[in-house]
Amino acid sequence: MSGYLDIHCHGGGGHAFGDTDAGTRAAFSAHHTHGTEHVVASLVSLRLDDLERAMDVIRVAMAHQSGIVGVHLEGPFLAPERRGAHDPGALAEPTPELVADILDIVGDDLRQITIAPELPGAMDAIRAFSSAGVVVAVGHTMADSGTTAAAFEAGASLLTHAFNAMAGIGARAPGPVGAAIANPLAYIEIIADGIHVDPTIIRTLFAVVPERIVLVTDAMAAAGSAPGRYRLGSLEVDVTGDGRAVLAGTDTLAGSTLTLDRAVEVCVGAGVPRELAEAAANANPRRLMGL
Repeated sequence: MSGYLDIHCHGGGGHAFGDTDAGTRAAFSAHHTHGTEHVVASLVSLRLDDLERAMDVIRVAMAHQSGIVGVHLEGPFLAPERRGAHDPGALAEPTPELVADILDIVGDDLRQITIAPELPGAMDAIRAFSSAGVVVAVGHTMADSGTTAAAFEAGASLLTHAFNAMAGIGARAPGPVGAAIANPLAYIEIIADGIHVDPTIIRTLFAVVPERIVLVTDAMAAAGSAPGRYRLGSLEVDVTGDGRAVLAGTDTLAGSTLTLDRAVEVCVGAGVPRELAEAAANANPRRLMGL
C-alpha cells in the first residue's frame, strides 16, 4: 500500500507551509515520518500579496520535494461568523475579479479551495473553480442543507472538516453534513484527533458512507513539535500538553497537532474497521483528487 495523502494540512515540525522554503520542506518531513507520502499544503485566508509570497515559497519547495502535490486554499471566501482561526481582515466575498486573480496566482497548483456557499457570488465561484479542475469544498459556513446541496449541484464535491465551523445535524435541520451524506458524489473530511469529532460520530459516519470519508489532519505548525505558542497565518495559537491547539486567549480550536497515522488509530479505537480507516487516509482522498 502506498503512503497516506493528507489533503488538508497547514504545517508541522514547528513550521507552516508557505513561510520559508526550508520550513515548508521540514513541515512535510514531519508528516512523512508518520506515513504521509503526499500532502496538499493548506493556507489560511490571505490577502493577495501574502498569497503571492506564500506561493513563491511553496513552488520552490515543490521543486525539491515531490511529496507536496499542490495547494489548498482554506479561504478567503469564508463566513465571518464561522471563521474559526482565520484573520477576519483577510476574508472576502468571491467576486469574479478576485476569483480570477486567485486562479492566476495559484494556477495549476491549486488542488482545493474551501468556500462558504451562502456568500454573494459563491455559486458562480464554485462553478468557476470546479471548471478549472479544482476540488471545491464547502466549509466555514452558515449554510443550511439546501444551500449546501445547491453548492454540490454547482460543482462542489467535499465538506471541509465536518461538524466544525458549521451547523451540526438536527432533527429538522440536516445542515451541511446531512446534505453531504445525501449526495453520493460528496466526500466528507474528518479530523479524527479525539478532539474535533466525538468517536461515536466518527464510527457512525463510517458506517453510513465509508467510501466517502477522507481523514485529514488540519495540522498546524505544532504537529510533531512541542507545546507552546505558534502562529497560524497572522494569528497566535497556544498548544497545550494534550495536543489541543486554540487561538491564544480563547477556546476556539485552531487546527490540530494530528498526524494521519494517529488519525487512523483514533478511528480504529472508535470501532471503525482498520481497512476502512486506512482507505480514508489513502484510497479515498486519492480518488477525490484524481491521484
